[in-house]
Amino acid sequence: MPQSSANRRAFRHALIPAAMLVLAAPVAIAIQSTAAVAEGTAQGSSSEQELATGTLLLRGQGVAHSLPAVRLGTDMDVTVTGQIARVRVTQAFRNTSDRWMEASYLYPLPQDGAVDSLKMVVGQRVIVGRIQPREKARAAYEAARSSGRKAGLVEQQRPNMFSTSVANVGPGETVLISIEYQAPVAQANGTFSLRLPLVVGPRYTPPHTLTSSAAADDARAVTAAPVLDPALGPNQNPTSISVHLSPGFDVANLISRYHKIDVAGPNDNRTVRLAEATVPADRDFVLEWRSASADPTLGLFAQKTASGDYVMASIAPPANLDGLPRPPREMVFVIDNSGSMGGASMEEAKASLVHALGTLRPQDHFNVIRFDDTMTRLFEHSVAATPDQVALATRFAQSLEAQGGTEMLPALQAALEDAGTGGGNDPDILRQIVFLTDGAISNEREMMAAIGADGGRSHVFMVGIGSAPNDFLMERMSTIGGGVYTHVGAPGEVAAKMMPLLDVLSHPAVRDLSVRVEGGALDLTPSRLPDVYAGRPLVLVGRADKLTGTLTVSGRIGDRPWERRVDLAAALPSPAIEKLWARRRITDVEADRALGKLEDPRADAEVERIGMESGIVTSRTSLVAVDETPSRPAGARLSREELPINLPAGWDFDLLFGQDAVQAAPKDGSGDLAAMQAQALELPQTATGFLGLIGKGLALMLAGLTGLALLRRRAA
Repeated sequence: MPQSSANRRAFRHALIPAAMLVLAAPVAIAIQSTAAVAEGTAQGSSSEQELATGTLLLRGQGVAHSLPAVRLGTDMDVTVTGQIARVRVTQAFRNTSDRWMEASYLYPLPQDGAVDSLKMVVGQRVIVGRIQPREKARAAYEAARSSGRKAGLVEQQRPNMFSTSVANVGPGETVLISIEYQAPVAQANGTFSLRLPLVVGPRYTPPHTLTSSAAADDARAVTAAPVLDPALGPNQNPTSISVHLSPGFDVANLISRYHKIDVAGPNDNRTVRLAEATVPADRDFVLEWRSASADPTLGLFAQKTASGDYVMASIAPPANLDGLPRPPREMVFVIDNSGSMGGASMEEAKASLVHALGTLRPQDHFNVIRFDDTMTRLFEHSVAATPDQVALATRFAQSLEAQGGTEMLPALQAALEDAGTGGGNDPDILRQIVFLTDGAISNEREMMAAIGADGGRSHVFMVGIGSAPNDFLMERMSTIGGGVYTHVGAPGEVAAKMMPLLDVLSHPAVRDLSVRVEGGALDLTPSRLPDVYAGRPLVLVGRADKLTGTLTVSGRIGDRPWERRVDLAAALPSPAIEKLWARRRITDVEADRALGKLEDPRADAEVERIGMESGIVTSRTSLVAVDETPSRPAGARLSREELPINLPAGWDFDLLFGQDAVQAAPKDGSGDLAAMQAQALELPQTATGFLGLIGKGLALMLAGLTGLALLRRRAA
């Protein structure tokens, strides 16, 4: 039976000693000193002791005492062409101290984004990144750092989390870092959507995963800066966004889910900007639109390259499946009530669960599992969805409170194993798991392996809760589990987001999919074809020596055969398919690794090969930029300090860190919280704001690259 809220509340006080929160954020700038490196080495030796004793750390409490490297802001410039988004993220910050700095930050990106460009302006120098194997890139960066040369490094920590480091930034220098990536535009139920992640919430690392120094290093890789208490002020880490929207059709119902926007231009070429110029980087930016016509003639794009032809095809299943029988279901609802769900996220999750419970039919069976760092099954096994049982489950859901760590794996395993009166392995009963969470964990690989071990008996539908859920985990679990992913980002959109999902759950999917090409050959991804649901197209990306022939997708909906044919010659040109194919192929490799089908050495080698061939950042390839001219004087030391970052909107700071977590007095003893806030918000006095600095920096970058091209031409 449910654990009492009083007992569960006790787990809140055990959160800090019992778990490690791995913190990441859009821009967690840190500055490294030789002394700090030595200290870190000494502390690093204690990591073995931490692993041996099970002692874990909660990092990133309070607010920084000083800001020696003040970040001026972030500008995101996005161009959407057809169903592809090209994004340039430019970070600008100035070293206002009198010391030489090394700056590093973690930045969230779409989990299916392909990062392929790094440009850096430091002072009067323009430095362009090159793709290299990960260890070689890291060695080149560290050699440049030690010798006093300016350098930049971009590494992937997770498919949706990248780190950038900049070495040897001089006193008073302004640094611009420009990263470019491309990602597909999502489509569901006739709505196209662009999502720009701006913040990554604290990540929980289960103690059992820290079984080796390599595991500890992986956890530390997503450790970031202290987290700012939102009470200190709303204007932290400002971000500006511009979107140039050219989808190939007239746009209707253009909506920004969580930010106010200004819109200009014709319907087929809209320009979207933030209404308030800048916003704090504390929640994802989501832009949605539909076609003004009933059926946009889009969905097939191709790119010709020296390495071959690439194609992206979006195949839509039938929109109306109401005439098909709806089989009885066993539905297991899993709800996260850990500390990271405190505040608005918990209310969104509870409302979503209550809404879903209200759609159960008498012929269905169900169960509810709640978890933090403990777990409770409402019923021993799934039970019939009688009015009394549904009412009990509703009261249970409404009583939940957020506290404790985020131990997702036991709850997932319990949901996969639940095979009671709901039907067990009966093929006539559709088994569905609806998992409501923010996914704020670091052991994603274990979750995917657990779903793979289920053998497809259950279909897993992930519901991402809150302002910044872990999309990488949500998408991957849904794909492996044969379900779909839905994001509920605000309390007011629970019904709008849950109703389409529940409609999907009530209809049969297109299953037993197969793909063939007549008159040609394609190397297609994904290699494991998922189930396809009404309103959600199957997106295939392929590579061929020469793009010809007809692509045919076939499957079954219930007992009925289903088929779609696409003439590949009708594809519209696009410059972005090659890198998307590489990103998707790497996703296939990583899925095989997580499912135990591919050993680590072989998977690493394949990921590195694809990354080098396509020129994108992966877990095995990085972008590195090195200036050949030393700039830091001999004997001058580097300094490292961490700049605090924002807490995702809707998260409860006190619940995560305790009410005394904010370090209210700086080290100089002034103890003036207002002065600390002013210090955190103070920007250097310049003729222009940070957008002006970004514009000047980009102009300088262009001029530098032009000059470099002229010099090379003269040399030739």
